[in-house]
Amino acid sequence: MSARDQLLVVIDPVARRTDGESVRIARDVLGAGAAVRVCLPDGPEEFVRALEKRGGRRPVVVGDDRALLRAVGVLHRERELAGCALAMVPVGGTAALGLARSLGVPQGAVAAARAVLEGTERRLDLLVDDRDGVVLGDLRIPPAPAAAPAPVGPGVAVEGAGWLRTCQSFVRTLAARPSRVAAGPGPESPRLRVEADGVTLVDLDEAVEGVRVSTAPEGGFARVEVRASSVGAEAAPVRVRARTITVSGADFRYRADALVGGPVRTRTWTVRPSAWGLTLPR
Repeated sequence: MSARDQLLVVIDPVARRTDGESVRIARDVLGAGAAVRVCLPDGPEEFVRALEKRGGRRPVVVGDDRALLRAVGVLHRERELAGCALAMVPVGGTAALGLARSLGVPQGAVAAARAVLEGTERRLDLLVDDRDGVVLGDLRIPPAPAAAPAPVGPGVAVEGAGWLRTCQSFVRTLAARPSRVAAGPGPESPRLRVEADGVTLVDLDEAVEGVRVSTAPEGGFARVEVRASSVGAEAAPVRVRARTITVSGADFRYRADALVGGPVRTRTWTVRPSAWGLTLPR
C-alpha cells in the first residue's frame, strides 16, 4: 500500500462540536477508500503532536480555516512542507471557511473526502514573516472586521470561549469608566512605511487607510495594495507585485488569514513560491 493510501485524519475539536454528522460522514468516506488512522486531539497541543508523529501517513485536516492554518504552521516550523501534501475536509460555519473556499477545497463533506482520495496535489505560494508565521491567502492592515476574537498578546490569537468572555468583560469594564479627557475626534489612520522589494510605496508622513497583501495566484509574487489618505481625502490605491513586503511605524495589528497578530512596530513578509501542497479535485 502506497503512502498516498495511508491517511492520518486529524479531527479538530471545534469541528466535532460544530457538526458531528459531517465529521462522521468524512470518516466513513475516507475509511472506505484508504487505510485511515484517526486522531481526536483535545486541543492545539495534541493537534500539533499528532502531526509531528504522523510517520509516512498523508495528513488530512477535518476542521475550519484555523485548523488548516495550524497544520501548515506546524509543518512549516518542522521544515516538512516541501515533501508533504496536506488535504482538508472543511467542517464549520460559513464565516470560518472563507480561506478553504478561496483555495478551491470542496465545501461538502462527501465531495471534500472524495477529493482527498481522488484529487491531485497543487503547489501553492506561501507568505512567511520574520517570526516564522505563515499566511496562506490574505493579509490585511489594519485587521478587517471578522467573527474571530482578537489576540491577548503579540502574535497570539484567542481560541477559547473562556478567554473571549474574559476579554469582553474587561472591555465592558473599561467602557463603563468615565473618561478624564474631553471627547475629541475619532482615531486617525496609522502612519506606516510600506516597502515592496525595497521600494517605498508610502512613508510615515502619510496616513494609511489600509494595506492588503494576497498570495493567490501570482506565480512567486504577492499582490500588494496600499490605500493612503492625502490632506484628508482618499488617494488612489497603489498596486504592485512584490516578493518581500515590509511594514513599519507606530504599533499596528494585522490579520493573517483567520488570525490577528500584533501589535508590532515592524514586520516583513516574504513569498515562498510553491512552498506547500494541498490536495484538490482534478
